[in-house]
Amino acid sequence: MAAGGDATEIKEHFVLVHGAGHGAWCWFRILPLLRGHGHRVSCVDLAGAAGSRVDPGTVRSFDEYTAPLVDLLAALPDDEKVILVGHSAGGLSVTHAMHLFSDRIKQAIFIAAAMLPFGFETEEDIKDGKPDLSELGDVFDLAFGLGLDHPPTSVGLRAEFQHRILYQQSPQEDCALASILLRPWPAALSAARFGSGDRSTIDEVRRVYITTAKDTMVKLEQQEGMIRRWPPSEVVAMDTDHSPFFSAPEQLFQLILKSL
Repeated sequence: MAAGGDATEIKEHFVLVHGAGHGAWCWFRILPLLRGHGHRVSCVDLAGAAGSRVDPGTVRSFDEYTAPLVDLLAALPDDEKVILVGHSAGGLSVTHAMHLFSDRIKQAIFIAAAMLPFGFETEEDIKDGKPDLSELGDVFDLAFGLGLDHPPTSVGLRAEFQHRILYQQSPQEDCALASILLRPWPAALSAARFGSGDRSTIDEVRRVYITTAKDTMVKLEQQEGMIRRWPPSEVVAMDTDHSPFFSAPEQLFQLILKSL
């Protein structure tokens, strides 16, 4: 469906799912574009995000982290289908939802996202799906809410690395907003695993992957590795940083519509 379609075109319900440390707020440029085109849009705050009122250090499992998305989909009318859009680690929540609600998902769009059929199940999943920022040194702040003799409970990207890793092509105003609203994310996210080993259900859902060529967080070769191992229906390329909802919102909006 082209962005310039007529009034008879189908209006969709988009559910936008943020990545680690972000929240519903990160879609503030995409939200009015989709709504202005007549679509319904729901922006989810996963557990620990700025709008969730949950301390990320208290989230102990991936199921608890992604529960707000599961609850939203479970509450949909039986005859309603949505377009899921996941950014970065939000791709894990999108795929988890595909296992549970394949009959309620019309399409899944992955934006520089972790597209892994069962989460971090294999070494290849970890290699392709988890950021490798070791070349930049110590970029994370770890919190040990259960004590230093236990694993970390939350992880945060240090402020001095946020622009370089996430937003190097993004406007200063958007970077300033992100510096205020970015939060640590639950360490449980790094252990995300789901599904029973059967891909038949999730393979029924049409998938589109949007790559980001100038990405420092999830490098292009990682994105291509996930695409190669679990080919989607369509691959679309953007020449942006990790956060095209800031750096190229109009182009991202157009690509989302054209993928339908």
